[in-house]
Amino acid sequence: MRIGLRILLGYFAIVAIAALLLMRVFSQEVKPGVRQAMEDTLADTAGVLAELATDDFLAGRIDDGRFAARIRALAARRLDAEIWGFRKSAVAYRVYVTDAEGIVVFDSSGRDVGRDFSRWNDVYLTLRGRYGARSSRLDPDDDASSVMHVAAPIRDGNRIVGVLTVAKPNRTIAPFIARSETKILRWGGVLLGASLAIGLLAAWWLSRQLGALRRYADAVTAGGRASLPPLAGEFADLGRALETMRERLEGRQYVERYVHSLTHELKAPLSAIRGAAELLEGPLPEADRARFAASVRGQGERMTQTIDKLLALAAVEHRQRIDRPERVALAGMLDAALAPFAADPGRVPVRLAIDPACRDAVVPGDAYLLRQLVANLVDNACDFSPPDGEVEVAARPAGEGRVQVTVADRGPGIPDYAQARVFERFYSLPRPGGGSRSSGIGLAFVAEVAALHGGRATLANRDGGGALAVVELPVEAGAPRTS
Repeated sequence: MRIGLRILLGYFAIVAIAALLLMRVFSQEVKPGVRQAMEDTLADTAGVLAELATDDFLAGRIDDGRFAARIRALAARRLDAEIWGFRKSAVAYRVYVTDAEGIVVFDSSGRDVGRDFSRWNDVYLTLRGRYGARSSRLDPDDDASSVMHVAAPIRDGNRIVGVLTVAKPNRTIAPFIARSETKILRWGGVLLGASLAIGLLAAWWLSRQLGALRRYADAVTAGGRASLPPLAGEFADLGRALETMRERLEGRQYVERYVHSLTHELKAPLSAIRGAAELLEGPLPEADRARFAASVRGQGERMTQTIDKLLALAAVEHRQRIDRPERVALAGMLDAALAPFAADPGRVPVRLAIDPACRDAVVPGDAYLLRQLVANLVDNACDFSPPDGEVEVAARPAGEGRVQVTVADRGPGIPDYAQARVFERFYSLPRPGGGSRSSGIGLAFVAEVAALHGGRATLANRDGGGALAVVELPVEAGAPRTS
């Protein structure tokens, strides 16, 4: 399972648990809290009414006195109240009074006079000097039919002689509870949706940052050019740490690999120089002395060229990108690259053909490296061309936003066994006519420069004989600027 999905599921689980806890708090705290508030109001009301009923109760006219008349009249009173959006048109109180034995002597509803309520908690506890209250269902199977009863004592001095109970159906506060529940559910749903949206966005962002780091690590592992992707926050710090670690590790490995390669490549010319030097130490004919001296000079030049090319290749391989690409005019770059070959009468003739569609093409990149790329290909083609041959350099469109630079010769071509290795570092083929091998760095340099510019290089056999090198590069539209 992807880490982004795991983060999202974990976040969703946390939000879902929070929603369940919210509903649990509502059912266990909000609803009872509303009923507790109503009970507090009923307790005050019962206390006030008990004081008002005391005189009639002690005079023995609790059922037909002024108190009873006023309470019965209360049922006929029409209210016109709007309480927090709800209309209230009638009083929902029921009042009854019991004597010291718990017998009902007054009931505003008129239905329970004479009944024994001594065992109901509101009466039982109040007669014993304690706070008495109860909640009873009118219908045992319907919780909505419950009625709350709160009692207050009627006293004759310090003696409790009766109990007044105020009853109110719990359904009168049900609309308020239902509205609160609806609001909590609605806003809880909005909060849950917003939380999930935020969680989804956070999971996507984390997944995107981690995915960029993973792709960067995969590219580094594969040995390709990898630029540190744009990251944010701590991911940027992690990316920079990985980049620094990669550079240090690659630098160490790079030095080890090049020292090994350079040592290997310099063994042959050093052996030749040492052998010629030993022969030059003894008496030799002048012709042999000149030949061995020329060999020493030639091997020294070979070593110098190898080191120079190796340093150039190392500089290109070590770069991950061109930090400040120039706008390089393709035609001008090709002319500059081929100028040294045209000025050397001893080289194979080089002919340049630029497709009119590419005449104004501009290649973003490093002008020096692009000239060296073309020069290496032409130099390689000249080395393998026959004395009466010709090297053909051409530029033509290669699809949307790309151009092909080709270098063709009529030499012996590429043997089958070498097809897959021509761009390997230090791999080279013997020149025609018994010529010595090259350093094997030129084509590796070409491949690296092409890749650094977002292109690619290939080398294959040409129809009719010879080899054809193709370099494909991205171009941009616009007027060229000579670099």
